[in-house]
Amino acid sequence: MPASTKEATAAAPAATCEKPTHQFSPSSPEAARISYNPPPSSKPISQIPKSWNFTQKLPPDPLFPTPASSHATPRGNIMPRTVKGALYTFVRPVGAKDPELLAVSPAALRDLGLSDPESREFRDTVAGNVLHGWDPNKASPEGKEGVEEGYPWAQCYGGFQFGHWAGQLGDGRAISLFETTPPTTAAATRDLDANDKSVDLRYEIQLKGAGLTPYSRFADGKAVLRSSIREFVVSEYLHALGIPSTRALSLTLLPREKVRRERIEPGAIVCRFAQTWVRLGTFDLLRARGERGLTRKLAGYAAEDIFGGWDKLPSRLPDSIGEDGALDPPRGVSEDVCEGPPGDEENRFARLYREVVRRNAITVARWQAYGFMNGVLNTDNTSIYGLSIDFGPFAFMDAFDPSYTPNHDDHGLRYSFRNQPTIVWWNLVRLGEALGELMGAGPTKVDDTAFVEKGVGSEEEGEELVKRAEKVIERAGEEYKSVFMGEYKRLMAKRLGLKGYKEGDFEELFSEALDVLELGGLDFHFFFRRLGEIRVSELEGKKERENLAERFYYKSGGPMPGVEKDVRKAMGEWLGKWRDRIVEDWVNDEGEVTEERETERMQQMMQVNPNFVPRGWILDEVITRVEKEGERDVLRRIVQMSLHPFAESWDGKTLEGEEEDKQGMAYKGDREEEVRWTSDVRAEERAMQCSCSS
Repeated sequence: MPASTKEATAAAPAATCEKPTHQFSPSSPEAARISYNPPPSSKPISQIPKSWNFTQKLPPDPLFPTPASSHATPRGNIMPRTVKGALYTFVRPVGAKDPELLAVSPAALRDLGLSDPESREFRDTVAGNVLHGWDPNKASPEGKEGVEEGYPWAQCYGGFQFGHWAGQLGDGRAISLFETTPPTTAAATRDLDANDKSVDLRYEIQLKGAGLTPYSRFADGKAVLRSSIREFVVSEYLHALGIPSTRALSLTLLPREKVRRERIEPGAIVCRFAQTWVRLGTFDLLRARGERGLTRKLAGYAAEDIFGGWDKLPSRLPDSIGEDGALDPPRGVSEDVCEGPPGDEENRFARLYREVVRRNAITVARWQAYGFMNGVLNTDNTSIYGLSIDFGPFAFMDAFDPSYTPNHDDHGLRYSFRNQPTIVWWNLVRLGEALGELMGAGPTKVDDTAFVEKGVGSEEEGEELVKRAEKVIERAGEEYKSVFMGEYKRLMAKRLGLKGYKEGDFEELFSEALDVLELGGLDFHFFFRRLGEIRVSELEGKKERENLAERFYYKSGGPMPGVEKDVRKAMGEWLGKWRDRIVEDWVNDEGEVTEERETERMQQMMQVNPNFVPRGWILDEVITRVEKEGERDVLRRIVQMSLHPFAESWDGKTLEGEEEDKQGMAYKGDREEEVRWTSDVRAEERAMQCSCSS
């Protein structure tokens, strides 16, 4: 059973965890090295600010209405079951015996304002052995006497999986510990609310792999090391790219846990955090059960506590919007204001829906621009905050193939690269249906007492409500497309070294580039990075441009002989168009692209086109080295590369946003490994697939 904070600190004279007595691999593991120089404002995990807004403002599982009632229940008696009339269940982590902290993210530590990841308290917290905010010595099953501040919980939600309703799902192995509002840090620069300083950046800290909950269904509440390494790395990598994502603070091995999946695997816990863990599927379940009151309550919580207030939501857009007009709508509309002509009004719930739509449009645009695939885009894996979330069989594109899916169970290619924007919108339509009654109520009914308690009073009112809600969803669909295209064009223009998007770029540069990559089976990521190394002076003649096609080939071989000539021709033609646009954007008043401007353009391209990509084969190698060979430091190195994906090299460097370590030394990496992980991809290692099991 987890200890309270006080118990843990009183019983922890040492700053490090004991070594596991039971090894999970044939070789003895090396000790994990943690290199972190905390900023002056950072604090130990016991001293950072904590809150439990989610559990204080939303209804709990009626079987465990208080933390005390849950805490008094033997942990093994909290088992999977159907939970109704609630949004969560109070449930503590199972706790871990002999946990081993494998890795931490220095960026996550800084963003959360944490100081000492090597302390016993930190290690026990991220392993589920400490309860913050709860003193069991004061606990009483009859009331809340045991609550100092809060207690862990697991969320209740449902979802559509592969397009079919799956019923109640929920946090089957994830348990949230507390929320925290960190000091102003670099985290805000990557957050979608960065331009609104009045929105406090609050994170919910959660352990994945912390034990059975009422939402585990037929599973075991555990997570395996394999999938935990994958999630730990990709969470921080996506954030470093500027793609909205849940984050990962730490990775802990549970050496005494043997988990059965396709094989017996070691267990692990990822301590992760996000602005919210509420998903579209949270609303789906309430709609399926007809829980109107909970839908309204959750929507209010989302607007006020997650997005910072009703006035932070986007105002109604004009009937005719372009991509530029949809990117930054006015805000500041009061809660009780409805906007729009009669019959087409948008109330506050419509604005809430549109905020979720807009955020997800931006995120999926960034996925497409950077070649990322989630692999399982069910509604329970789609965040209301627009975060990349719940990483299973994800992947990054190798040789460009728009029909590629990393999920080997996705036989219909539902979640393939090309389908992601469409599927995310399909998911958002389901959210629109869940919020439809509230959006369709318009200006007069939405707060009417009779409507709030009983719903529509007549068939005629119902028809009017449905019609208005359908209009909101239809308009939101146009907004989704507009925001998506605007963000995609912005990013692709930057990746190609352009100063801005120009009409015609989408077809002549973006689409044609992808056509050439698909024709030649060329690598998506190498293309952008290597393009940034090409100078305008190399593109003068047709033959020179065609010969440059070889720059984008894999070292192990170029296109198939039957298409190689066509690839050279197509690439040469495309490079000619690209050269013209580069000259247009970067030419000086004398009509020349000077060496100074050329260097500036190339540097800018290096800053948006990653050198390192955590491809499937790299993650598999790391997993094998950690699980089978007992390595630890390889995790520190892959995290460093993931946090600085645009760097040319890492070993011996002190990169932007970092300081030298406590000994005044620059980062120590492995140069041979860095070169290998950023160079060629063997044919058998491309387009890898994996299962949903983790």
